[in-house]
Amino acid sequence: MTDRSQLALNRGVIARLGIAQTLAWGSTYYLPAMLATPMARDLGVTPPTIFAAFSAALIVSALIGPSAGRMIDRTGGRAVLIATSLVFALGLAGLGMAQGLVGLFAAWLVLGIGMGAGLYEAAFATLVALYGHRSRSAITGITLIAGFASTVGWPLSTYMETHIGWRGACLAWAALHLTLGLALNLSMPRRGASVETSANTRTKPEINPPAAVTRSEDIPPQRLASFALGFVFAATWFISTAMAAHLPRLLQAGGATLATAVTVGALIGPAQVGARILEFGLLRKVHPLLSARLAAAMHPLGALAFGIFGAPAAALFGILHGAGNGILTIAKGTLPLVIFGPSGYGHRQGVLMVPARIAQALAPWLFGICLDAFGIGALWVSSAIGATAVLMLMLLGRKVPTPQINEMR
Repeated sequence: MTDRSQLALNRGVIARLGIAQTLAWGSTYYLPAMLATPMARDLGVTPPTIFAAFSAALIVSALIGPSAGRMIDRTGGRAVLIATSLVFALGLAGLGMAQGLVGLFAAWLVLGIGMGAGLYEAAFATLVALYGHRSRSAITGITLIAGFASTVGWPLSTYMETHIGWRGACLAWAALHLTLGLALNLSMPRRGASVETSANTRTKPEINPPAAVTRSEDIPPQRLASFALGFVFAATWFISTAMAAHLPRLLQAGGATLATAVTVGALIGPAQVGARILEFGLLRKVHPLLSARLAAAMHPLGALAFGIFGAPAAALFGILHGAGNGILTIAKGTLPLVIFGPSGYGHRQGVLMVPARIAQALAPWLFGICLDAFGIGALWVSSAIGATAVLMLMLLGRKVPTPQINEMR
């Protein structure tokens, strides 16, 4: 295979998987924000009950993740992703036909299974199964496309709810999984047809493999590294989810107007995508650990600026938080790869994300309590968590060698 045809194949896989991920995120993670109120009204429950069912789905996804990752390690991601298209369709159809509390929670638990086996962790593991150490740019490409999931999902859910009701919206999302999503996942290459198969990796030694993997003095013990990464992922997902749920209220507690808070919230998405473009270009020349450290520090730095200058620094806070979150999403895929290597990546990724999913499920409730108790002082809580994440990343190596770029692409 020529370099040009190999590059075209890579881009095709990234595009198809990125679109499938946009559909998966838009129809699950971003669904309650638009449909929780009409759903609760029709089912005779409160909106917090809808979010409680969503939190239960996140817990299920945490439990499913390691098993799904192990299966991807063994067989490649194609079969798992195809199955998740069917699971997503089943869960959304069940949600659209739910008549009470039992049906509501049952449907979300099914969706939790799909989320545990079909969101970013599964996509990253699929890419690593295909491309091994060369997955960094592919992972970034996936997040660039799927970074628009809320941009697509929120307006589409709102439009469908307005014209066909929330039940019709859920059924329409299910139909998209059975058509578009299933077709995209069916088009994924089998493991044996990949650009870099595991067999090739075993039989053909890598030339100049990433320095972070081969230099033992730069690699911490695996147990320490696993603990540090698990904490970092949980901390950053807690902060991200807490801000997604409470950012307007938090900014208003710090003196910003509602209009300013809404404007700042609108800046976060572009900041995330812009940071991912930066990672795809300039930052891919540096070690993923260094870019992760810089990204983890952005929320505390933005919070410090907002704490000192108040409302005039609200936009800076939003941009820094969004940019850091955008790069950290990529780091969740690249750091386990560069530290541990591709062997067993899917299972390890699933295990590392268990505390992150649990933190994500608890974040809106716990940070809401902090906001009620401390007001703008709740930023000290999120900043302390973010600063601790930076310290944990510092434990992962005193030196930050630059990887061989050609091997990490």
